[in-house]
Amino acid sequence: MTLKAAYDKALAGKSLSDSDIRFLTDLPAERVPELIRHAHALRLARFGDRVELCAIVNAKSGGCSEDCSFCAQSSRSTADSPRHPLLPARDIAAAGRAARERGATRFGVVASGKRVGARDLAGFAEAVGLLAGLGLSPDLSPGVLDQGQVKTLKKAGLKGYHHNLETSASFFPRMCTTHDYDEDVQAVRAGVAAGLHVCCGGIFGIGESWDDRVELALLLGELGVDSVPINFLQPIPGTPLGGREPLSRSEALKVVGLYRFLLPDRALRICGGRLPVFGSDGGPELLTSGANGLMIGDYLTVRGGDTASDLAAIRAAGLRPQVV
Repeated sequence: MTLKAAYDKALAGKSLSDSDIRFLTDLPAERVPELIRHAHALRLARFGDRVELCAIVNAKSGGCSEDCSFCAQSSRSTADSPRHPLLPARDIAAAGRAARERGATRFGVVASGKRVGARDLAGFAEAVGLLAGLGLSPDLSPGVLDQGQVKTLKKAGLKGYHHNLETSASFFPRMCTTHDYDEDVQAVRAGVAAGLHVCCGGIFGIGESWDDRVELALLLGELGVDSVPINFLQPIPGTPLGGREPLSRSEALKVVGLYRFLLPDRALRICGGRLPVFGSDGGPELLTSGANGLMIGDYLTVRGGDTASDLAAIRAAGLRPQVV
């Protein structure tokens, strides 16, 4: 097996064999530049030179019942993070309008917690309608929705459902103990079945193995998700993983390159944690590693990068932001 042979398979839409995948995961660090060159070529062949920009708002923060080890909003966290109920719909819409002016075409409304009550559902529906009226594609990350809630939100204008699996089924119990992995999988299946644009990915650098990373990618392909957000751990003091070192730049690039080979026809979106791994100067390198989307602005509980710098990085990489 060679990288060119793996590239040809992925470009033709053929599944890589177990030995092909092992070849990719076993590539040494000195061959990562070669890997990401091929991954970028795959990205250009499938998606052209456009970079889709998205942004989020922390619409409901803190007090989450779940104990995810990386999250500042979880029940296990003592981190100093924001705590507030669901923002008024007009405030969510104002954040969406600002994101649109910076170039975002998709806007995610993110809320802590596992289930959605009637009051929050009404607030989400109002916010979604306002965002759709701005010409944005409204996405929602509210936890687990039931079929009736999905129907209500689609009627209001919801376009996308964001629900990360975070890691493999094998590793998940080491990261979260308050719910079963299958609950998340079923939530993703429900979003796909409802015809929503489903954004589902993971977080890397939490202690998972390369086998865990492959397992997650193959499941995402099987589930038929549209977009895969790639997050890197940003250790936050007060969380169980607060003392963990971020991934090296080389390993993070290898993750992105591997996911492009395993998911050649899915959107790969670089989201949280890129600044601790790549700093403010790593944008062009990251954008030529196989990804075709980028989250701009702030994240849930930490500051993000400067949008002007992100746009400059896109241009430096020879790419173009996708326009509304």
